[in-house]
Amino acid sequence: MPITRTVLDVAATHPDRLAIVGDDARLTYGELVEDGARVRAAVEHLHARASARADIPPPTPAREAEGIPITAISATDAFHTARIIAGLAGFRAVSATIDPRWPLEHQLGVIRQVGVGLVITDSAALREALRDAGWTGTVIGLEEFRALERNLPPAGAPEMRDPEEPFLLLFSSGTTSAPKAFMRLRREYRYNAKVSSHYLEAKPGVATLAPGPLSYSLTLFALVECLNSGGSCHVADEFNVLTAAKRIAAEQITRVVAVPAVVQGFAAAARRNPERFASLELVVTGGANLSAAIRDGFADAVPHARLTSYYGAAEIGFIGDSRAGDGSQITLYEGVEAEIRDPAGAALPEGTIGTLWIRVPSTAKGYVTATTDAQLRGPDGWATVNDQGSLVAGKLLLAGRAGDIVVTGGHKVSLIEVEQAFETLPQIGAVCAIGIPHERLGNVIGIVFEAAAVPPKPELLAHARKQLPPQAVPHRFYSIDRLPRTVGGKIRRGETQELVLAGATRVVRL
Repeated sequence: MPITRTVLDVAATHPDRLAIVGDDARLTYGELVEDGARVRAAVEHLHARASARADIPPPTPAREAEGIPITAISATDAFHTARIIAGLAGFRAVSATIDPRWPLEHQLGVIRQVGVGLVITDSAALREALRDAGWTGTVIGLEEFRALERNLPPAGAPEMRDPEEPFLLLFSSGTTSAPKAFMRLRREYRYNAKVSSHYLEAKPGVATLAPGPLSYSLTLFALVECLNSGGSCHVADEFNVLTAAKRIAAEQITRVVAVPAVVQGFAAAARRNPERFASLELVVTGGANLSAAIRDGFADAVPHARLTSYYGAAEIGFIGDSRAGDGSQITLYEGVEAEIRDPAGAALPEGTIGTLWIRVPSTAKGYVTATTDAQLRGPDGWATVNDQGSLVAGKLLLAGRAGDIVVTGGHKVSLIEVEQAFETLPQIGAVCAIGIPHERLGNVIGIVFEAAAVPPKPELLAHARKQLPPQAVPHRFYSIDRLPRTVGGKIRRGETQELVLAGATRVVRL
C-alpha cells in the first residue's frame, strides 16, 4: 500500500501527529507504527497456527492473491477496521473489508470463494454461520483479536513492499446482488494516491473526516490517501449529521470525504449552527453527481467551503470530477483516456450515449475468477464497469449504469438527466425516474417524487418540456413518502419501479 514510507517518515519527524481518529479512540503516527507491529504479530500467528494443522488445512487463497494469505475484517467498528487495514499494509498480506450489512449468504459466499484464511469480526451471526458452513479458516472476534495483540510480542516494523505485489481485495456492491471480487496491486494504489493528492487535496497535516463503513471503497481510499499524504483520517461507524458537525468543530476538520447524501445534511445543519462548520474548507463526494440545487443550497449555507464531486470506479480508479453547475459535465483527469462504444465495441460519435470505456494506469487487472466470469478489461487494455455516458467537447456526461438508460419510441433516454431536470423545482425533495413498460413505445418515462404533496401534473409537464427533449418528458408522475434506498443513501431505482407497478405510490393527476 502507498502509505508505509510516509507513515515511517511522519512517525520519525512528527510522532505526535494524529493518524487515525475514531469516535472514542485515536492513534498518532508514532503509535500507528507500534500498533501495526502488534497487528502483524497477531495476524501472522493466526495464519501460522492454521497452516500447522495437519488434519484441517486452511482455505487456499484465490490465484490472484499469488499465494499470499487473505485476512478479512467484517466489523461495524470503523476505528479498529482502519487501524487493522493500516497495520496489514506494512507486510506481506492481502486484506479485505467485508460489509457486515450485506446479506449473510453474500458474506459467506465471498469468504469461501476467494479463499479467505482469517476473518476478524464483531458479528456473532457471521462467526456461527462460518462454522456451520464447514469453512476451514480461522474466525476470531474483534475483542479476542485485540487481546491477542496485547499478549503477543510485537513483530517487525512496516516494510516497503514490491509495487507489483497484491495487497488489497475489494468487492463490488453486495447489497442486492452477489459481489464480484477484484485484487489491487500496491502500484495501482500508489498511482491513485498521487491523483487524489493533486486533484482532491489530500495533503500533509490535513484533517479529513471520512464517516461510514471501511467496506465502502470511498471511505477505504480516504484512509489510504490520508496516510499516504501524512494527513489525519477521522473515521466514524456511521454518518450522523449532528455528530459529524460536532466533530468538525471539535477536531478542526478542514476536509470531508463522504457519499453525496451528506451534502444536504450539512447544509441543513450549517443553517442552524454555522459556527460548527467554520473550519471546513472542502467537501469531496463520490459515487454520483450533485444537482445544481444541492450545490447552491450547500454554497448558501457554507459559503467558505468548496464542493468537489468526483467520478471513479473502485476497479479503475479516479476518472474526473465536477465542481460547478449541475455537476453533469465531468472534467477528465490528466492521464485518463475515455471512449464511448456501442455493444459491439465500436466507437460512437460525440454526443451519443453508449458504454464508457477507460484506459488509465490505476486499473485493476480483472475480477477474481472464482467470483464471476465478467470481464473488466479488454485485450487492448481498456476497461469498463458498464457505466453509460457520452462525450461532448472533451467533457464526460454520465448517464448512469445500463439500468439508468431507457429506450422509449426508439430513443435512448438517461433517467439521471430526467431527474436532474426536476431537482431544480422548488420544494421538491429527492426524485427517481423510471421506465414503465408500454405496448407501443416499449417504455414511457415515469418520475416519482419523495414528497407528501407536489405541483399538479400540468405544471410538472410544463417544467419538463422547458428542460428536456420531447422523448425524455415523463408521461406519468407519482409521489411517495420515502423512496427506497441502500444503506449508503443511494435511491434504489429497481425497487422504486416495483412499487409503482404494484400501485404502492400516489398518482399525480390534474
